[in-house]
Amino acid sequence: MVAEELKLRELQAIEDEWRTDRLLLDAKKAASQYQKEADKCSMGMETCEQAREKSEANLDKQRRLSYMCELRARQNGWKEVAPSDDL
Repeated sequence: MVAEELKLRELQAIEDEWRTDRLLLDAKKAASQYQKEADKCSMGMETCEQAREKSEANLDKQRRLSYMCELRARQNGWKEVAPSDDL
């Protein structure tokens, strides 16, 4: 009877170990998937930040160009006319 009880406990331990291994494998898969999603998010943030910096640089260039054009126009006699309310 003791041998039978030991055999049952051994089978239960093997089953518990299998179940634990399966849960560990599932947890590792989930962690890997979350890491992949986090990496995608980080890459998206990098791309967004690069685009923002590029847009900011382009805007700065356009502002300088507009200023230079306005400066030349003023040097050539252009005067800004105040908007009228006669419309």
